[in-house]
Amino acid sequence: MPGRSHSTDAQPLHSEPRYRQLARILADAIAEGEEGEYPPGSQLPSETELLERYAVSRNTVRQAVAELRRMGLAVSQQGKGTYVRQEPEQTHAIKRTLIRKGKRLELGHPGFAKAETVTVTRGHARGIIARLIGRGAIHTLTAERLIIDEDTGVRAAALSVIPFDIADEVPALAERPDAHPEELYAILTAAGHTLSFWENVTARSARPDEQAALGMADTILITHRVTEDQNGRALLVEELRMSAESASLSYRITPTTPKRG
Repeated sequence: MPGRSHSTDAQPLHSEPRYRQLARILADAIAEGEEGEYPPGSQLPSETELLERYAVSRNTVRQAVAELRRMGLAVSQQGKGTYVRQEPEQTHAIKRTLIRKGKRLELGHPGFAKAETVTVTRGHARGIIARLIGRGAIHTLTAERLIIDEDTGVRAAALSVIPFDIADEVPALAERPDAHPEELYAILTAAGHTLSFWENVTARSARPDEQAALGMADTILITHRVTEDQNGRALLVEELRMSAESASLSYRITPTTPKRG
């Protein structure tokens, strides 16, 4: 930038690591906003350009860029480069409430439509899915689909995971593992189960394949909805992954009475 030195040598060294010095210089430039060298949405220089400009090592550049991501100032896209984070104009609230209509349960936000053919696979429950089912590495039927919210354009990856022991008890589940969640709830209810639900929400950095499928996203918001029977046994686990930059989750809270002894 005119009137500003781009060399880290111009900065007092003290005990601050060089990557933090570089991250601070870049952060100061980003803070200038639309009038600065790196306005929101713009691409930062490549690793080679940065190491040549600031006379630092490639490792220092990589650590500095990682620091910018940690600070929430930049987002990297696999194979494309690193961009100054651009705050979305609006974060869309995805309603996670279930609505009871007679004997049927309906999703509070029904706007999601399939964007691709549903893929059904058989395998073992692993990781958090296995923990939520609570019966070890049990065999499962998993239906995976990419969905798009018709109103907002928000994209999400959705999984429905049915444990084999439940599919054996309720053959209609084995016949239609790719059914819409509302239909899965109806099948379980028709089989005599009294359903209850709880959700677990986490977040993590997006993988390259998720960035490609869900749009420019540095952080992925993940919800797991567990459907239980009257005895607290997991009947179904649903997973929803979406960009934390484009969507938030909205819940209606219903007070419950704790079970006695």
